[in-house]
Amino acid sequence: MEAIPSYVPIVFILKTFATVGFLLRAVRRAGLHSFPSGLLLFLLPLWIIFQGTVAIGGVYENFTSVPPRLVIFGIAPAILVVIIYLIFFRPSFIEKLPIKTLTMLHIVRIPVELTLYWLFIAGQVPEMMTFAGRNFDILSGIAAPIVFWLAFRGGETRRGVLIAFNVLGLLLLANIVSIAALSLPSPLQQLNFDQPNRAVLYFPYVWLPTLVVPIVLFAHLASLVKLFLQKPPVR
Repeated sequence: MEAIPSYVPIVFILKTFATVGFLLRAVRRAGLHSFPSGLLLFLLPLWIIFQGTVAIGGVYENFTSVPPRLVIFGIAPAILVVIIYLIFFRPSFIEKLPIKTLTMLHIVRIPVELTLYWLFIAGQVPEMMTFAGRNFDILSGIAAPIVFWLAFRGGETRRGVLIAFNVLGLLLLANIVSIAALSLPSPLQQLNFDQPNRAVLYFPYVWLPTLVVPIVLFAHLASLVKLFLQKPPVR
């Protein structure tokens, strides 16, 4: 990769571990002694190390693979784990997660968007993937503390506010994920050929699609599961 200011990877790594920290805090509140919690605590460090090692080894730099290796070895397994937890561990894990923590987790999307903007300036992602282009995901991060205050003030849980926030957050996430996927250098690339989405193929930015985005997605879906399926009160 071309030279990137040293503060960019530092902010990104700190943001990544802040995201993991929010998730672990939620898991702790759900109970550390259940099988789903133990499995997640086992998988997370292995996944973080594996993705870092694979990216450093240049495995994702093959631009001719269909589908891209990043999808096969990084994104697809993470999404599969999210689906497994939502389907099989709903009563024993999902419904015990604190929705307050899941809501505040989205504040990490602010440094994510700042990082993407810095990477755009460095020529490693397209402008379309930033808030200067067509990525409005930073709004979810800005809204998170506001929604937290509105939804939980007075000791009550306002489901309508939380449902709207999570649905809109999913739409914003889907928007940027679509742009990022179509800008990835591969035979399937459809956008931004002059400045493709290269950064996510390298360490540490590989953690964005393989770790941070799946955690954010999980937080949205787990919150909606609790809001729609769990009997009152939602906590």
